[in-house]
Amino acid sequence: MLDDFFIRALLAGLGLAVVAGPLGSFVVWRRMAYFGDSTAHAAILGVALSLAFGMSVYVGTLAVALAVAVMVSALAARGQAMDTVLGVLAHSALAIGLVAISFVPAARADLNSYLFGDILAVGGTDLALIWGGGGLILALLVWRWQSLVTATVNEELAMAAGIDPKVERLVLSLALAVTVALAIRVVGSLLISAMLIVPAAAARGLASTPERMAAAAALIAAASVAAGLWASLQLDSPAGPSIVAAAAVFFAAGQIFRRI
Repeated sequence: MLDDFFIRALLAGLGLAVVAGPLGSFVVWRRMAYFGDSTAHAAILGVALSLAFGMSVYVGTLAVALAVAVMVSALAARGQAMDTVLGVLAHSALAIGLVAISFVPAARADLNSYLFGDILAVGGTDLALIWGGGGLILALLVWRWQSLVTATVNEELAMAAGIDPKVERLVLSLALAVTVALAIRVVGSLLISAMLIVPAAAARGLASTPERMAAAAALIAAASVAAGLWASLQLDSPAGPSIVAAAAVFFAAGQIFRRI
């Protein structure tokens, strides 16, 4: 069954979807969209470093994403104006990454695949990494779920309960960095944030508890993957953007449903 490229693509997308739903919910609750952009855009620099030194793209991307995540968490802990800092970091990281990748001849031909994803080229090793890494992120979220939710709702309440909000912020930052590294082949660095935010935003008005919203976001993300891949095959459109476009359709439908 795994010899079929469409099945491999579908499994890879579903592996990302089950992580993007719960993690994206925290991104929406905490208004961390710019943080996701900064980490995702920095992934291009990781790609350039990986190809320049002959490493796995996942290794270089993960290293750079983790560095950005730790940097942003440190700045947030010092009370910096995060919207401005993250805006500068997001665009600067993308620009530096694109300049760096221009010096790597092997990467120039595949630049679009790193920017917008190439899910139809996913192989068995990619599947193992996506599902293995996704399983670790889900286990981490389940383990820290109550602490993460409490720190998200009210940091003072969390501190009164013996929860350190800085630790929970760092946990989310590291989980986002790993997700970015896993998603680089699926939707690319420019669309990773959309895959995190759009399904969670679509699920926000359809659920009454954090747990239900996380589950609904995962289902919407999975449906977006299936619909986007089907549209890509039928219309001969890019797979990564098609998946995000499908998620946007679900979001619009959810808004109409709420109004009705």
